[in-house]
Amino acid sequence: MFYSKDVFRFCPFCGSNNFVWDGEKSHFCSDCGKKLYTNAVGATIALLYNKAGELLFTTRKFNPAKDMLDLPGGFIDLGETAEQAVVREVKEELNLDVRDLQFYGSFPNEYTYAGFTYFTIDLVFVCGVENFEGMFANDDVADMRFINPKAVDLQEIGLNSVRNLVAKLQEK
Repeated sequence: MFYSKDVFRFCPFCGSNNFVWDGEKSHFCSDCGKKLYTNAVGATIALLYNKAGELLFTTRKFNPAKDMLDLPGGFIDLGETAEQAVVREVKEELNLDVRDLQFYGSFPNEYTYAGFTYFTIDLVFVCGVENFEGMFANDDVADMRFINPKAVDLQEIGLNSVRNLVAKLQEK
């Protein structure tokens, strides 16, 4: 697994190899004097409940955490709001139209893909759905099912942010 401190060896501004990680959150180039910060990448998570109070879980189709439980959502695209992203992601993954978004909270995560670790901040929304007719697994979702969140084994959840979110839901 590579973190930005391990990957960035040359200054992207001037090309110098005098590009040093500060041990916390940025690289500094001693030749041109510029800094490159490592910041969290925005992502979303949707909480979709049925009338029985069960939460819609998905199963991941690909790594990281292939075949493990997840919740619908994904990365926020450039120029997109978090609200637009959660609506788009749910449509792409499940063919559902969400409405009545209510912000629930945020959860940090580390998402390793192709050997590089992205630090994300996952913004969670409780989402309303008119109905679940026409729902199907698509995009990076292998399967989906409604589960009472209190009955979920946290070890079956693949990503730390989702695991921490579900643990918080189980406390209520």
